[in-house]
Amino acid sequence: MEDWQGCPRLGTWRRPGTDVVVLEARGRAGACVLQTTLEDGRIVQLGGEVIGESHTSYRGLVGELGLSLVPAFPALPGVETTVLNSGRFLEDDFGWMGDEDRASYSRVEGEFAALSRQVDVDDPWSHPEAERLDAISVGDWLRSVGATPDVVRSRELAMAALGAESVERTSLLADLRKEAAVGSPGFYNYDHWEAERVAEGSATVALTMADELGYRIRYNTLVSTIDVRPGGCSVVAASGELFDCDSVICALPAGPLRRVRITGVSDERLKSLRRHRHALASKAVFAYPTSFWEAQGQNGSAYAETGVLGGTWPQREGVLSALVPPERLAPLLASAPALVEGELIDEVVKMFGEPAGQPIASFLRHWGIDPLTEGYITAWRPGDVMAVGPLHGTHEPPFYVAGSDQWVCGYMEGAVCTGRAAAREALRRG
Repeated sequence: MEDWQGCPRLGTWRRPGTDVVVLEARGRAGACVLQTTLEDGRIVQLGGEVIGESHTSYRGLVGELGLSLVPAFPALPGVETTVLNSGRFLEDDFGWMGDEDRASYSRVEGEFAALSRQVDVDDPWSHPEAERLDAISVGDWLRSVGATPDVVRSRELAMAALGAESVERTSLLADLRKEAAVGSPGFYNYDHWEAERVAEGSATVALTMADELGYRIRYNTLVSTIDVRPGGCSVVAASGELFDCDSVICALPAGPLRRVRITGVSDERLKSLRRHRHALASKAVFAYPTSFWEAQGQNGSAYAETGVLGGTWPQREGVLSALVPPERLAPLLASAPALVEGELIDEVVKMFGEPAGQPIASFLRHWGIDPLTEGYITAWRPGDVMAVGPLHGTHEPPFYVAGSDQWVCGYMEGAVCTGRAAAREALRRG
């Protein structure tokens, strides 16, 4: 074993007598964080972008790497945009709803918040009504407590904008647990989840770590087999290359993990791991010379009931991000590639007017069908929390699990906090 002390800012991994090899299936570092640079020097994010103040693990890593956080889109001026079948509305907080709907929304959100405070983030299975809360969808629960049809509609719009699965296919317990994790006072709120971004680009976090790891990262190394044994483990790449080691930390997303043959891990743990789901989504980005929407009184955040885009948000000056949620992905993928860009731009024009029709650059990343991700964020359909069970996020040394899938829900914070926790546990036991 090599005496490795060469990465001072990667403190979790740094311990004399320890060596690490990272097997990366892609030819780059970063997985679902990816960025590119426009001709004018602006860095554009094609994957994960934003975090909230409760994402302490990620915030800490950013500081350790000498990078900086700046306010993200929730702090920008202007009003939200909503495109419904009946037209376009420029008002914040689903202002297109009537007074009765607003009162219903406020009451139902209060009931949701009260329920979420009863859920133990680390052990939702201990809730006395866990099975019932998991069996019901958010949509069914909303109707059961008297939410008006437009309140249900507003939550559906919010889920589509997040690239998440429909409220009709999302477990109530999972949603309660997610909001409890960040101390949210109600439904998903951008101010709690997406208030900051890395000024240098979120992909720079992964790239900086990769630079420090150097030759210890083996790129283009797709894992096919993991053999776990108390006296030592073996990992076999698709190329046939063999890696012997004392322990394995697996950070593969739920979909690709199902294709890896794993031995020496209990059937119960493997069943829990392979029960996870991802929401299949695509991300689109449109770049313009300026944030022209601000002069129109819009803040760049939009919800869309029509088309395939679920909504937009301003990534940085002059750049709009958008997501295609699972329920709308099929028509996008079924379209001729030559048509897709124009059709998506037409949808942005419906949100922000004719200036949106002339981007200087546009990008489309199909994370949902990328074979190395097969998804975007973790999806929890009714029954999934109980089916995955309390083994979620746990380890069977010398086999450890990490990644966004092992947190409450998929996010950059999940990758960092579970990765560091798994590394600490492996080093402690080692």
